[in-house]
Amino acid sequence: MAESIEMEIQTATEAAAKPNFKPLKAHEMSDGKVQFRKVSVPPNRYSPLKKAWLDIYTPVYDQMKVDIRMNLKSRKVELKTRADTSDVSNLQKSADFVHAFMLGFDIPDAVSLLRVDELYVESFEIKDVKTLKGEHLSRAIGRLSGKGGKTKFAIENSTKTRIVIADTRIHILGAFSNIKVARNSLCSLIMGSPAGKVYSKLRSVSAILA
Repeated sequence: MAESIEMEIQTATEAAAKPNFKPLKAHEMSDGKVQFRKVSVPPNRYSPLKKAWLDIYTPVYDQMKVDIRMNLKSRKVELKTRADTSDVSNLQKSADFVHAFMLGFDIPDAVSLLRVDELYVESFEIKDVKTLKGEHLSRAIGRLSGKGGKTKFAIENSTKTRIVIADTRIHILGAFSNIKVARNSLCSLIMGSPAGKVYSKLRSVSAILA
């Protein structure tokens, strides 16, 4: 009995003696070297970027502890770690956030990439699904949005994703499984499935995702 108590005390002492290391900061993981990321600014996003700059700058600089600036000469947003950058992943998250804005996502949607680890952006071209030209391509793009954006909103709401249709390129922001469902729905529309059929499939799948 005494031996058992002694062993328990010893185990408790060993457990208490385990070192508790704090997470390494970004500059500690890279031997004190500053790490950089650059995000190109497309011509059509230059003006929106100027208007939304403060909304982009504030969460990156204040919350992520990452330096950010616009290089007017190269037309790129430059990001770099600081001594107080708490986690090296903050740099990539910040770059993903800025990139999502460049793709056309609204700030309130894109900023979720800074806060939720499981989110990312997937992009694909309509031609990756089906080769369409001229009027057939225009009709397919119209089917993806629906009248007044109804179809796009229905897919977004059912799959808890955000979708940007930029001409023939489609961008989806969300969790992996949700993006998969949203992409399947969009691909069905591109292939010519009626919106009603896509809606009914979404209803059954969204119950599983909920």
